[in-house]
Amino acid sequence: MGGLKLPSAEEPVQSGRRRRRRRRQRRRRLQPARRGARQRDPAAALAPRSVPRSLPAVVEGRGAEPRWPEGAMAAPVPWACCAVLAAAAAVVYAQRHSPQEAPHVQYERLGSDVTLPCGTANWDAAVTWRVNGTDLALDLLNGSQLVLHGLELGHSGLYACFHRDSWHLRHQVLLHVGLPPREPVLSCRSNTYPKGFYCSWHLPTPTYIPNTFNVTVLHGSKIMVCEKDPALKNRCHIRYMHLFSTIKYKVSISVSNALGHNATAITFDEFTIVKPDPPENVVARPVPSNPRRLEVTWQTPSTWPDPESFPLKFFLRYRPLILDQWQHVELSDGTTHTITDAYAGKEYIIQVAAKDYEIGTWSDWSVAAHATPWTEEPRHLTTEAQAPETTTSTTSSLAPPPTTKICDPGELGSGGGPSAPFLIHVPVTLALAAAAATANSLLI
Repeated sequence: MGGLKLPSAEEPVQSGRRRRRRRRQRRRRLQPARRGARQRDPAAALAPRSVPRSLPAVVEGRGAEPRWPEGAMAAPVPWACCAVLAAAAAVVYAQRHSPQEAPHVQYERLGSDVTLPCGTANWDAAVTWRVNGTDLALDLLNGSQLVLHGLELGHSGLYACFHRDSWHLRHQVLLHVGLPPREPVLSCRSNTYPKGFYCSWHLPTPTYIPNTFNVTVLHGSKIMVCEKDPALKNRCHIRYMHLFSTIKYKVSISVSNALGHNATAITFDEFTIVKPDPPENVVARPVPSNPRRLEVTWQTPSTWPDPESFPLKFFLRYRPLILDQWQHVELSDGTTHTITDAYAGKEYIIQVAAKDYEIGTWSDWSVAAHATPWTEEPRHLTTEAQAPETTTSTTSSLAPPPTTKICDPGELGSGGGPSAPFLIHVPVTLALAAAAATANSLLI
């Protein structure tokens, strides 16, 4: 065989032992490393327990490569899956929470036509429009633009334009439909004289969109502060700086919104706007044993600051509910009045107004009070008193009417004389007596 050396019978046994020894050494070296990696790697706890963690086995024979058992490479797979899922979640989160462009706010007039472009998209871009999350019909589109005719209040809302294939948001418009303001209605009144006065305003028709008001108060050439009312947004209060002043006040107000602007102004003297609030706690009571009287009481309005220095006079009106015409009484002092001409047994309605003694105008009417004059209670008749009345009434009702006529002596003929009428009256009297006796017997 030339110089070829044949293996002896003991060499395969020794080589097998050496291989097994190397495997045991390698296993001992790798076990601590694998144990530490398992403790440090949080993904190892998530790996399926069925995945074998054995070392690769060496196939017997020369030139053989190590072969990993089935499933031994499954341990790194969860790491790859987690990385892919994490990346996908990051993309989705970025798409949903990335700062989007704020919607464009647009105001349009009621009844007008409007064309909404889809941002910077081309005219022929394939887009879809939605309003408040609802798809709009394609016949409303002119290319990529949305066309709305004859705007109504219901057209207000959030309009969004999307790419038709990817549903990528291209543009948003927050549309408000409304009207420009008309000339505001402005009034001023002093119900707390002499402390100050207030001015209030409102629009004659609604605009359906936000409005901004600006009030300016001038006393001559001096600008006065108008403090906003904490409860009523369309009211402000001004304090009198100079009492009994002859200089006029001028109050101006302007109103504006996104569709237009308007303004108005009024000029007045201090005393012309004095108008107290209506009297309070108006009460009407009947007067005992007086069927035509009602006693009315009330109180001075609580907002009037100084009734002693600035007294009020009062105006009272009243009427029965069955009539529409009022009766009036003006009272120079006091907070009571007695009505003396009321209709007995009829319900009355009473109201009171107030005014400063010298200046200003009458207040509005107070809350109505209702009352009915005193009436005597009916007396109940006893049975003994009713008996004779019933007997007499029944007797008269049962008695027949006298149908017999007293004839003229000339009608009785030539044979008649003074005795004829007497003979005729006799049967009539007997008939009446008989009827009365019959009635008495029936009652008994």
